[in-house]
Amino acid sequence: MFNLPRAWWRRLRDNSRSFFLTVRVLPGSIRPQIGLAYLLARASDTIADTSLVAPGQRLAALDQFARAIQNPSEPPPAWDDLARRQGRPAERDLLEHTAELIGLIRELDPADASDVRAVLATIASGQQLDLMRFASASAQRLVALESPADLDDYTYRVAGCVGEFWTRLCRRHAFPSAPLEEDAFRARGVRFGRGLQLVNVLRDLPRDLRQGRCYLPRLELEAAGLHPEELLDPAAMDRLRPVYRRWIDQADGHLRAGWAYTLDVPRRCPRIRLACAWPILIGRATLDRLGAGNVLDADQRIKTSRRDVRRLIARTLMLYPFDRAWSRLAPAE
Repeated sequence: MFNLPRAWWRRLRDNSRSFFLTVRVLPGSIRPQIGLAYLLARASDTIADTSLVAPGQRLAALDQFARAIQNPSEPPPAWDDLARRQGRPAERDLLEHTAELIGLIRELDPADASDVRAVLATIASGQQLDLMRFASASAQRLVALESPADLDDYTYRVAGCVGEFWTRLCRRHAFPSAPLEEDAFRARGVRFGRGLQLVNVLRDLPRDLRQGRCYLPRLELEAAGLHPEELLDPAAMDRLRPVYRRWIDQADGHLRAGWAYTLDVPRRCPRIRLACAWPILIGRATLDRLGAGNVLDADQRIKTSRRDVRRLIARTLMLYPFDRAWSRLAPAE
Protein backbone atom coordinates (compact mmCIF):
# COMPACT_ATOMS: atom_id res chain seq x y z
CA MET A 1 0.00 0.00 0.00
CA PHE A 2 1.38 3.39 -1.00
CA ASN A 3 2.18 5.90 1.71
CA LEU A 4 3.61 9.37 1.39
CA PRO A 5 6.93 9.71 3.29
CA ARG A 6 6.80 11.80 6.46
CA ALA A 7 8.96 14.59 4.98
CA TRP A 8 6.36 15.16 2.27
CA TRP A 9 3.55 15.58 4.78
CA ARG A 10 5.65 18.33 6.34
CA ARG A 11 6.09 19.95 2.93
CA LEU A 12 2.37 19.72 2.28
CA ARG A 13 1.66 21.45 5.58
CA ASP A 14 4.22 24.17 4.85
CA ASN A 15 2.88 24.83 1.33
CA SER A 16 -0.84 24.83 2.14
CA ARG A 17 -2.12 24.98 5.67
CA SER A 18 -5.75 25.13 4.53
CA PHE A 19 -5.56 22.11 2.23
CA PHE A 20 -3.44 20.24 4.78
CA LEU A 21 -6.36 20.61 7.16
CA THR A 22 -8.64 18.96 4.59
CA VAL A 23 -6.34 16.17 3.46
CA ARG A 24 -5.34 15.27 7.03
CA VAL A 25 -8.91 14.19 7.85
CA LEU A 26 -9.24 11.90 4.80
CA PRO A 27 -9.17 8.12 5.28
CA GLY A 28 -5.83 6.44 4.75
CA SER A 29 -7.10 4.66 1.62
CA ILE A 30 -7.07 7.92 -0.38
CA ARG A 31 -5.09 10.41 1.72
CA PRO A 32 -1.58 9.72 0.30
CA GLN A 33 -2.68 9.72 -3.37
CA ILE A 34 -4.48 13.04 -2.96
CA GLY A 35 -1.56 14.48 -0.98
CA LEU A 36 0.87 13.44 -3.72
CA ALA A 37 -1.28 14.90 -6.51
CA TYR A 38 -1.69 18.17 -4.58
CA LEU A 39 2.04 18.56 -3.98
CA LEU A 40 2.81 17.98 -7.66
CA ALA A 41 0.14 20.50 -8.68
CA ARG A 42 1.58 22.93 -6.14
CA ALA A 43 5.04 22.50 -7.63
CA SER A 44 3.83 23.26 -11.16
CA ASP A 45 1.83 26.22 -9.87
CA THR A 46 4.97 27.55 -8.16
CA ILE A 47 6.81 27.34 -11.48
CA ALA A 48 4.00 29.14 -13.30
CA ASP A 49 3.95 31.94 -10.71
CA THR A 50 7.70 32.63 -10.57
CA SER A 51 7.42 36.16 -11.97
CA LEU A 52 11.20 36.79 -11.79
CA VAL A 53 11.60 34.23 -14.59
CA ALA A 54 10.55 35.06 -18.17
CA PRO A 55 7.26 33.45 -19.32
CA GLY A 56 9.06 31.48 -22.04
CA GLN A 57 11.38 29.86 -19.51
CA ARG A 58 8.46 29.03 -17.25
CA LEU A 59 6.55 27.47 -20.16
CA ALA A 60 9.59 25.33 -20.98
CA ALA A 61 9.82 24.22 -17.35
CA LEU A 62 6.11 23.35 -17.27
CA ASP A 63 6.48 21.35 -20.47
CA GLN A 64 9.41 19.46 -18.96
CA PHE A 65 7.34 18.86 -15.83
CA ALA A 66 4.37 17.54 -17.83
CA ARG A 67 6.57 15.17 -19.85
CA ALA A 68 8.28 13.83 -16.72
CA ILE A 69 4.87 13.19 -15.12
CA GLN A 70 3.54 11.27 -18.10
CA ASN A 71 6.68 9.35 -19.04
CA PRO A 72 8.84 7.76 -16.33
CA SER A 73 11.72 7.40 -18.82
CA GLU A 74 11.98 11.18 -19.17
CA PRO A 75 14.94 12.70 -17.32
CA PRO A 76 13.83 14.22 -14.01
CA PRO A 77 13.56 18.01 -14.07
CA ALA A 78 16.34 20.03 -12.45
CA TRP A 79 14.99 23.37 -11.30
CA ASP A 80 17.81 24.71 -9.18
CA ASP A 81 17.59 28.13 -10.81
CA LEU A 82 13.82 28.32 -10.37
CA ALA A 83 14.17 27.13 -6.78
CA ARG A 84 16.70 29.85 -5.95
CA ARG A 85 14.26 32.50 -7.13
CA GLN A 86 11.53 31.55 -4.66
CA GLY A 87 10.89 34.03 -1.87
CA ARG A 88 9.33 31.44 0.44
CA PRO A 89 11.63 28.73 1.82
CA ALA A 90 8.81 26.15 1.60
CA GLU A 91 8.41 26.72 -2.15
CA ARG A 92 12.18 26.62 -2.69
CA ASP A 93 12.37 23.31 -0.83
CA LEU A 94 9.44 21.90 -2.83
CA LEU A 95 11.09 22.64 -6.18
CA GLU A 96 14.45 21.31 -5.03
CA HIS A 97 12.83 17.94 -4.32
CA THR A 98 10.23 17.75 -7.11
CA ALA A 99 12.14 15.09 -9.07
CA GLU A 100 11.92 12.83 -6.00
CA LEU A 101 8.20 13.58 -5.75
CA ILE A 102 7.59 12.66 -9.40
CA GLY A 103 9.34 9.36 -8.78
CA LEU A 104 6.76 8.45 -6.15
CA ILE A 105 4.09 8.13 -8.87
CA ARG A 106 5.70 4.82 -9.85
CA GLU A 107 4.87 3.43 -6.39
CA LEU A 108 1.13 3.96 -6.84
CA ASP A 109 -1.40 1.35 -7.82
CA PRO A 110 -1.62 1.48 -11.67
CA ALA A 111 -5.18 2.86 -11.68
CA ASP A 112 -4.27 5.55 -9.13
CA ALA A 113 -1.10 6.44 -11.06
CA SER A 114 -3.16 6.83 -14.23
CA ASP A 115 -5.60 9.15 -12.46
CA VAL A 116 -2.79 11.23 -10.93
CA ARG A 117 -1.16 11.64 -14.35
CA ALA A 118 -4.47 12.56 -15.99
CA VAL A 119 -5.41 15.25 -13.47
CA LEU A 120 -1.92 16.76 -13.53
CA ALA A 121 -1.95 16.88 -17.33
CA THR A 122 -5.19 18.88 -17.23
CA ILE A 123 -3.93 21.21 -14.49
CA ALA A 124 -0.64 21.80 -16.32
CA SER A 125 -2.54 22.60 -19.54
CA GLY A 126 -4.48 25.27 -17.65
CA GLN A 127 -1.30 26.74 -16.20
CA GLN A 128 0.39 26.77 -19.59
CA LEU A 129 -2.62 28.42 -21.23
CA ASP A 130 -2.67 30.99 -18.44
CA LEU A 131 1.01 31.81 -18.97
CA MET A 132 0.56 32.24 -22.72
CA ARG A 133 -2.58 34.31 -22.28
CA PHE A 134 -0.96 36.70 -19.80
CA ALA A 135 2.58 36.65 -21.21
CA SER A 136 2.52 40.39 -21.99
CA ALA A 137 0.50 41.41 -18.92
CA SER A 138 1.85 43.83 -16.34
CA ALA A 139 0.58 46.35 -13.83
CA GLN A 140 0.75 48.90 -16.64
CA ARG A 141 -0.89 46.66 -19.26
CA LEU A 142 -3.83 44.61 -18.03
CA VAL A 143 -5.01 41.58 -20.01
CA ALA A 144 -8.50 40.19 -19.42
CA LEU A 145 -10.11 36.87 -20.28
CA GLU A 146 -12.32 37.37 -23.31
CA SER A 147 -15.58 35.65 -22.42
CA PRO A 148 -17.43 33.76 -19.67
CA ALA A 149 -16.58 30.54 -21.52
CA ASP A 150 -12.87 31.29 -21.01
CA LEU A 151 -13.36 31.62 -17.26
CA ASP A 152 -15.42 28.41 -17.17
CA ASP A 153 -12.66 26.62 -19.08
CA TYR A 154 -10.00 27.96 -16.71
CA THR A 155 -11.87 26.87 -13.58
CA TYR A 156 -12.34 23.39 -15.05
CA ARG A 157 -8.69 22.95 -16.00
CA VAL A 158 -7.24 23.99 -12.66
CA ALA A 159 -9.95 22.75 -10.26
CA GLY A 160 -13.00 21.13 -11.86
CA CYS A 161 -10.80 18.26 -13.06
CA VAL A 162 -9.73 17.78 -9.44
CA GLY A 163 -13.37 17.05 -8.57
CA GLU A 164 -13.33 14.26 -11.17
CA PHE A 165 -10.05 12.91 -9.79
CA TRP A 166 -11.33 13.01 -6.20
CA THR A 167 -14.52 11.22 -7.27
CA ARG A 168 -12.69 8.40 -9.04
CA LEU A 169 -10.45 7.77 -6.04
CA CYS A 170 -13.36 7.79 -3.61
CA ARG A 171 -15.40 5.41 -5.73
CA ARG A 172 -12.48 3.02 -6.14
CA HIS A 173 -11.20 2.97 -2.56
CA ALA A 174 -13.86 4.26 -0.17
CA PHE A 175 -17.36 3.38 -1.38
CA PRO A 176 -17.13 1.33 -4.61
CA SER A 177 -20.50 -0.38 -4.19
CA ALA A 178 -22.59 2.54 -2.90
CA PRO A 179 -25.66 3.09 -5.12
CA LEU A 180 -25.17 6.48 -6.77
CA GLU A 181 -26.21 8.18 -9.98
CA GLU A 182 -22.70 8.14 -11.41
CA ASP A 183 -23.05 10.89 -14.01
CA ALA A 184 -24.77 13.29 -11.61
CA PHE A 185 -22.26 12.54 -8.86
CA ARG A 186 -19.30 13.15 -11.17
CA ALA A 187 -20.85 16.35 -12.57
CA ARG A 188 -21.39 17.69 -9.06
CA GLY A 189 -17.78 16.88 -8.25
CA VAL A 190 -16.66 18.99 -11.21
CA ARG A 191 -18.87 21.88 -10.12
CA PHE A 192 -17.56 21.54 -6.58
CA GLY A 193 -14.00 22.11 -7.81
CA ARG A 194 -15.03 24.95 -10.10
CA GLY A 195 -16.85 26.68 -7.28
CA LEU A 196 -13.81 26.62 -5.00
CA GLN A 197 -11.64 28.05 -7.77
CA LEU A 198 -14.18 30.79 -8.52
CA VAL A 199 -14.05 31.83 -4.87
CA ASN A 200 -10.27 32.16 -5.25
CA VAL A 201 -10.65 34.19 -8.45
CA LEU A 202 -13.15 36.57 -6.87
CA ARG A 203 -11.16 36.93 -3.65
CA ASP A 204 -7.82 37.46 -5.39
CA LEU A 205 -9.09 39.98 -7.94
CA PRO A 206 -7.15 43.02 -6.60
CA ARG A 207 -3.87 41.09 -6.36
CA ASP A 208 -4.27 39.64 -9.86
CA LEU A 209 -5.10 43.06 -11.31
CA ARG A 210 -1.84 44.46 -9.97
CA GLN A 211 -0.03 41.66 -11.78
CA GLY A 212 -1.82 42.58 -15.01
CA ARG A 213 -4.29 39.68 -14.91
CA CYS A 214 -8.04 40.16 -15.04
CA TYR A 215 -10.05 36.95 -14.84
CA LEU A 216 -13.37 38.75 -15.15
CA PRO A 217 -14.39 38.52 -18.84
CA ARG A 218 -13.74 41.57 -21.01
CA LEU A 219 -17.08 41.22 -22.80
CA GLU A 220 -18.99 41.46 -19.52
CA LEU A 221 -16.90 44.40 -18.33
CA GLU A 222 -17.50 46.26 -21.60
CA ALA A 223 -21.23 45.63 -21.32
CA ALA A 224 -21.05 47.36 -17.92
CA GLY A 225 -19.10 50.28 -19.41
CA LEU A 226 -15.79 49.25 -17.84
CA HIS A 227 -12.24 48.68 -19.06
CA PRO A 228 -9.99 46.33 -17.08
CA GLU A 229 -7.64 49.21 -16.14
CA GLU A 230 -10.48 50.98 -14.36
CA LEU A 231 -10.70 48.13 -11.85
CA LEU A 232 -7.47 49.37 -10.27
CA ASP A 233 -9.55 52.20 -8.81
CA PRO A 234 -11.69 51.12 -5.81
CA ALA A 235 -14.25 53.76 -6.83
CA ALA A 236 -15.19 51.55 -9.81
CA MET A 237 -16.81 49.00 -7.49
CA ASP A 238 -20.32 50.39 -7.89
CA ARG A 239 -20.18 49.86 -11.66
CA LEU A 240 -18.47 46.49 -11.29
CA ARG A 241 -20.90 45.15 -8.71
CA PRO A 242 -23.54 43.71 -11.14
CA VAL A 243 -20.84 41.77 -13.01
CA TYR A 244 -19.15 40.70 -9.79
CA ARG A 245 -22.50 39.70 -8.26
CA ARG A 246 -23.25 37.39 -11.19
CA TRP A 247 -20.00 35.52 -10.60
CA ILE A 248 -20.63 35.34 -6.86
CA ASP A 249 -23.99 33.75 -7.70
CA GLN A 250 -22.25 31.38 -10.11
CA ALA A 251 -19.75 30.35 -7.43
CA ASP A 252 -22.57 29.93 -4.91
CA GLY A 253 -24.45 27.68 -7.34
CA HIS A 254 -21.37 25.51 -7.80
CA LEU A 255 -20.89 25.25 -4.03
CA ARG A 256 -24.54 24.24 -3.66
CA ALA A 257 -23.80 21.43 -6.12
CA GLY A 258 -20.74 20.64 -4.00
CA TRP A 259 -22.92 20.35 -0.91
CA ALA A 260 -25.29 17.99 -2.75
CA TYR A 261 -22.18 15.99 -3.70
CA THR A 262 -21.14 15.90 -0.03
CA LEU A 263 -24.57 14.61 1.01
CA ASP A 264 -24.35 11.94 -1.71
CA VAL A 265 -21.22 10.53 -0.03
CA PRO A 266 -22.37 7.62 2.16
CA ARG A 267 -22.88 8.65 5.75
CA ARG A 268 -20.59 5.83 6.86
CA CYS A 269 -17.70 7.87 5.34
CA PRO A 270 -17.53 10.79 7.80
CA ARG A 271 -13.92 11.65 7.01
CA ILE A 272 -14.68 12.21 3.33
CA ARG A 273 -17.84 14.16 4.13
CA LEU A 274 -15.93 16.43 6.52
CA ALA A 275 -13.11 16.93 4.01
CA CYS A 276 -15.72 18.09 1.49
CA ALA A 277 -17.75 20.15 3.95
CA TRP A 278 -14.98 22.35 5.32
CA PRO A 279 -13.87 24.03 2.06
CA ILE A 280 -17.50 24.48 1.00
CA LEU A 281 -18.48 26.20 4.24
CA ILE A 282 -15.33 28.33 4.24
CA GLY A 283 -16.00 29.23 0.60
CA ARG A 284 -19.58 30.26 1.32
CA ALA A 285 -18.45 32.42 4.26
CA THR A 286 -15.88 34.06 1.99
CA LEU A 287 -18.51 34.75 -0.68
CA ASP A 288 -20.70 36.47 1.94
CA ARG A 289 -17.82 38.78 2.83
CA LEU A 290 -16.95 39.45 -0.80
CA GLY A 291 -20.54 40.36 -1.60
CA ALA A 292 -20.67 42.88 1.24
CA GLY A 293 -17.29 44.56 0.74
CA ASN A 294 -15.31 46.46 -1.87
CA VAL A 295 -13.05 43.82 -3.37
CA LEU A 296 -11.25 46.42 -5.51
CA ASP A 297 -9.75 48.00 -2.42
CA ALA A 298 -6.42 46.16 -2.23
CA ASP A 299 -5.89 47.39 1.33
CA GLN A 300 -8.88 45.40 2.55
CA ARG A 301 -7.90 41.73 2.35
CA ILE A 302 -11.17 39.78 2.47
CA LYS A 303 -10.87 36.30 3.93
CA THR A 304 -12.30 34.01 6.58
CA SER A 305 -10.36 34.24 9.86
CA ARG A 306 -8.69 31.23 11.47
CA ARG A 307 -10.96 31.65 14.47
CA ASP A 308 -14.03 31.41 12.24
CA VAL A 309 -12.56 28.34 10.55
CA ARG A 310 -12.03 26.66 13.91
CA ARG A 311 -15.60 27.44 14.91
CA LEU A 312 -16.89 26.08 11.62
CA ILE A 313 -14.95 22.84 12.04
CA ALA A 314 -16.16 22.44 15.62
CA ARG A 315 -19.76 22.92 14.49
CA THR A 316 -19.49 20.26 11.78
CA LEU A 317 -18.05 17.79 14.27
CA MET A 318 -20.69 18.58 16.88
CA LEU A 319 -23.59 18.22 14.44
CA TYR A 320 -22.40 15.20 12.46
CA PRO A 321 -24.31 12.66 14.62
CA PHE A 322 -27.55 14.53 13.83
CA ASP A 323 -28.15 13.92 10.16
CA ARG A 324 -30.90 16.48 9.56
CA ALA A 325 -29.09 19.30 11.38
CA TRP A 326 -25.80 18.48 9.65
CA SER A 327 -27.46 18.45 6.24
CA ARG A 328 -28.74 21.98 6.88
CA LEU A 329 -25.24 23.42 7.43
CA ALA A 330 -25.36 24.62 3.81
CA PRO A 331 -27.97 24.78 1.04
CA ALA A 332 -27.82 22.13 -1.68
CA GLU A 333 -28.91 22.57 -5.28
